[in-house]
Amino acid sequence: MADSTPSLRRQSLPQGAAAVLQGQWTAARLAEPRAWAALQAALQGSHAVPAWDLRGVQRLDHTGAQLLWNTWGRRWPAQLEALPGQRTMLERVARYSVSLPPPASYGLFHLWDRLGRQVLLVLNHLLGALRLVGQLALDIGRLLRAPRLGPWRDFSGHLYHIGATALPITALVGFLIGVVLAYLMAQQLRLFGADPYIVNLMGISVIRELGPVLAAILIAGRSGSTITAQIGVMRVTEELDAMRVLGIARGYRLVLPRVLAMAVAMPLISVWTTLAALLGGMVSADLTMGVSPAYFVSGLPDAVQASNLTLATSKSMVFGVLIALVGCHFGLRVKPNTESLGQGTTASVVVSITAVILVDAMFAVIFRNVGI
Repeated sequence: MADSTPSLRRQSLPQGAAAVLQGQWTAARLAEPRAWAALQAALQGSHAVPAWDLRGVQRLDHTGAQLLWNTWGRRWPAQLEALPGQRTMLERVARYSVSLPPPASYGLFHLWDRLGRQVLLVLNHLLGALRLVGQLALDIGRLLRAPRLGPWRDFSGHLYHIGATALPITALVGFLIGVVLAYLMAQQLRLFGADPYIVNLMGISVIRELGPVLAAILIAGRSGSTITAQIGVMRVTEELDAMRVLGIARGYRLVLPRVLAMAVAMPLISVWTTLAALLGGMVSADLTMGVSPAYFVSGLPDAVQASNLTLATSKSMVFGVLIALVGCHFGLRVKPNTESLGQGTTASVVVSITAVILVDAMFAVIFRNVGI
C-alpha cells in the first residue's frame, strides 16, 4: 500500500528544477504534527521552483490546494503537471482566494494619518451633537406653541422606565456607599476625637457631589444604554426609515420625550440616592461611633446649607439632559447591523459617564464658593 504521508521531493531536470508531490494533501493528513513539520521544511524556498508535478498525489482537497496556491505566491507556476480534477480544484481555490492586505505600516506618516482620522471623527460627532441640540431647541419651541399636541404619552412611559424602575437599584447602591463612606470616615475621625464632624463630612460629600454623580453614573449605564439600544434597533429594523417616509419628525417623537423625561427624573433620582446614602451613613455612624440618628438628623441642616441641595438638583438636571442627548446621538448613528448596535451602545455609556464627570468638575470649579 502506498504511503499516504504528504511529501515534496525536488528533482534536477535539463530544463531546470522540478518539485514532485506524493501522498495525500488533505486537511486530515496535513494536521499531523510530524507530517506538517517535514512538509513545512520542504516547502521553504519552493516558490522559485518553475516546474511542479502533482500527478503522484493520491488525494487533494481545498486545504492542500490552498497551501500550494500560497506556496506559489498566489501565481501559477511556469510549468504544472496535474490531473484534470487537481487542476479544477486549484482553479477554484485561485478564483475565490482573497489577496492578502499589505502589512500595516507604523511609520510617522501612518501615525499622523491615524491622528487626523480621529480628529475628523471627533469633529463629526461634535457636529452631529450640535445638530441634535439645535433640533431639540426647535422641538421645544414647537411644544411650547402647541403643548396639547406634545408627545406626553411617550414622555410618561419614558419617565416611568427611567425613573420609577431605577429606584430600587439606586437606593441599594446609595445605601451601601453611605455605609462604606461613614465607616472609613469614622476610622480617621476617631484618631482626632472629632466624631461629631462625621455629619458635616457626610452631608457635604453626599449631598453636594456623591449623590448626583452616583445617580448619573447609574442612570448612564442603565437608561443611557437603553436609549441607544432602542433607537439603534429601530435603525436595524428600518423603523426610522418608515418614520421618514410617513413624515414623522424623529426628533419630536424620539429625542424630545426622552430628554424631557430624563431632565425630570434625574433630580428626583439624585435626591432619592442622596437620602439612601445618608441613611446608610447614619446607620454606620451609629454602629461605629455611637452618633445617634437623632443627632445626625438634627445636625445635618446646620452642617449643610440649602444652596448645596439646590446646586445638586440643578446639575442633576444637566446630567439627565446630557445623558439623554448622548444616548439619542449614538442611537441615531447606528448602522443597520448588529455589530454597529453593540459598538454604539458601548460608546454611549462610556461617553455619557465621561461627560458627567467632566461637567461635574466644571460645576465644582464654577460654584466652588457656593454653600461652602
